[in-house]
Amino acid sequence: MKTLSIDVRRAEPQDARAISEAHRDAWLQAYSGLIPHKPLVQMLERRGETWWRKATQGPATLLVLDVAGVIAGYATIGLNRAKALPYEGEIYEIYLRPEYQGIGMGGRLFNESRRLLKFLGCEGFVCWCLEDSEHAASFFRRNGGLDIAEGMEDFAGTQLRKVGFVWR
Repeated sequence: MKTLSIDVRRAEPQDARAISEAHRDAWLQAYSGLIPHKPLVQMLERRGETWWRKATQGPATLLVLDVAGVIAGYATIGLNRAKALPYEGEIYEIYLRPEYQGIGMGGRLFNESRRLLKFLGCEGFVCWCLEDSEHAASFFRRNGGLDIAEGMEDFAGTQLRKVGFVWR
C-alpha cells in the first residue's frame, strides 16, 4: 500500500515555478468572467516564476500545499492591511489548483494558515474575496467567516465589489 504525503509548509525559492502554475490555473478558474480578460491576463503575466521566487523571501509568509510532491495550492498571510478593521492578521490569498478543490485540501491549507496567524500572535484575521465569487464566499462561510466589511477593487478601470470575511 502506498502512502500519500500531504504537507503544508513554507514555500522555498525552488517552488516558484510550481506556485506560478498553481496561481495561473486557480485564477483562470476563479476569475474568468469576473475580472475583465485583459487585466486578468496582465496580472497573471506579472506574477510569473521570478515574481514568486521573490515572494518566497518577501515580508508576507507564503505557504504551499504539497501533495505527493505537487504544489496543489498556496496561501499568503501576514498583518492586516485594512487598519479600519480591528483584526491583526490577514490571509491575503488562498488558492488551489482546480483539480484539488472540493476534497478538503482548501480546508487543510486554510486551517494551517489560521494556526500560523494565531501562533504569530494575531488576534483575529480577515480575508477578502470578490463579491461575485460565490465559490470563495461559500468556502469562507463554511469555515466560520462572518462577512462584515465591503470595499472596491479596481481592475483597469472596472470597479468590482469585494467582501471582507473575519474570524475573531
